[in-house]
Amino acid sequence: QVQLVESGGGLVQPGGSLTLTCAASGVSFSTLAMGWFRQAPGKAREFVGTVSSRGDLKAYGSSVKGRFTISRDNTRNMVILQMSSLEPEDTAVYYCAADRVRRIGLPSEYDFASWGQGTQVTVSS
Repeated sequence: QVQLVESGGGLVQPGGSLTLTCAASGVSFSTLAMGWFRQAPGKAREFVGTVSSRGDLKAYGSSVKGRFTISRDNTRNMVILQMSSLEPEDTAVYYCAADRVRRIGLPSEYDFASWGQGTQVTVSS
């Protein structure tokens, strides 16, 4: 099982940018697709984005497409979420997640089995 630790959350003004990092350990990181999710108070968990094991395929949730970029560094066992043009609606706890199985393509948002503890992102003036 993979262990995941997110970092980089904080308070940012509307229109600003923030970068989240997820450090992985425990299994062969480079064989697993990775994803980011978020959950705002009183709302269901929302899919943010995913990147394939090799980093060549990516997909994003509709609410963040064009503003967020997901990437990974398999040499450092890290996945990164770059967020720009942040809006108050982006306020949430952001979670890193690992695919449940090894695959070449992208997982569905229901295929993630390992989760980090989350990092808070607050967008407010």
